[in-house]
Amino acid sequence: MRMALATIALVGAMSAPSWAATVMDVADLVEKQGPAVVNISTITLTKRSSNGIPFEMPDNENIQEFFHRFFPGGPGGQAGPMPDVPTLGTGSGFIVGSDGTILTNAHVVSGADEVVVKLTDKRKFTAKVIGADPRTDVAVLKITASHLPIVKLGDPDTLRVGEAVAAIGSPFGFENSVTAGIVSAKGRSLPSESYVPYIQTDVAINPGNSGGPLFNMKGEVVGINSQIYSRSGGYQGVSFAIPIDVAMEVMGQIKAGGKVSRGWLGVVIQEVSSDLAESFGLDRPRGALIAQVQPDGPAAKAGLQAADVILKFNGKPIENSGDLPRMVGTVKPGSTIPLEIWRKGKVQTVSVVLAELPSEDQLAGKPDKSLFTRRSRTVRAHGGTTAGTQN
Repeated sequence: MRMALATIALVGAMSAPSWAATVMDVADLVEKQGPAVVNISTITLTKRSSNGIPFEMPDNENIQEFFHRFFPGGPGGQAGPMPDVPTLGTGSGFIVGSDGTILTNAHVVSGADEVVVKLTDKRKFTAKVIGADPRTDVAVLKITASHLPIVKLGDPDTLRVGEAVAAIGSPFGFENSVTAGIVSAKGRSLPSESYVPYIQTDVAINPGNSGGPLFNMKGEVVGINSQIYSRSGGYQGVSFAIPIDVAMEVMGQIKAGGKVSRGWLGVVIQEVSSDLAESFGLDRPRGALIAQVQPDGPAAKAGLQAADVILKFNGKPIENSGDLPRMVGTVKPGSTIPLEIWRKGKVQTVSVVLAELPSEDQLAGKPDKSLFTRRSRTVRAHGGTTAGTQN
């Protein structure tokens, strides 16, 4: 019995250093990686109305008279232009390059006239927005500075559900706040967010955390905290982060060409349920069912039809309909891609030449917007509500 206990103790002593070398305490993580996390402040100038008031004048003479007394630029007041009204915003980010490159959320800096970055050592810099991609909610900033700390990047694919993670950010403006939790799920699809396989956590994320890093316990950034599911606008135990590999791909395209180009198939898809799989003669529910085909789009030109089920894209199996937009979005426009489809009880192979995904404005100008929206659910982001998806 003593021999057995001694053996167990020896094994424990031998394995502990190996475990300790890869997993750190949250306090150690913050000490080593925290300096590379930044606070982001934005100023957005809002134009005044023709009345000289920063909102439309209520249709009430008494109320109008009240505001005219306190806004001299309005009718009956002193002549002269009134200054724009500044709106302040706050968020988080992290330094990924020694050249001053910073990653954050697109919605943190959207429409901002001025972006200020503050480091933990109290240095402040006016940042330039290099570019932003609203579809993945990733923005790239640049500051001119020296001796900058840089985060260490990890591999989100190696994350396991239940694994411990931590976030650093500025919730409600409280800079360098730390929260911790676990990975609740991986590869989550959210409404209107077709191109991001979100990491779901129970880490406390609130307004101001947006754009901050999500760390694993090796001290590596595995995601960018982006959204929360909430009925109130505050944290309710469900948070979502953009995998860092997705963000780095977006950053690479923005720095190389100033924008992000994605492949476009031109279809509306839906999930294949058990009932649909049985009716189509599929062995099990899988693939992406084509509900509509955009006229003159790549899918139409390739001969794809409504009721086709796409089983594979470029040789990769599609288990859920949400897999397809992400696969299509990562392919360079103009590429010829083989599709394996299920049509009338048989497997067929079709080649399609992908086009470039139209911009949001171009999609909005289409006569039938239903061709680009397939589901809606309220997911409150820090600063707004998002719904709907593009395909």
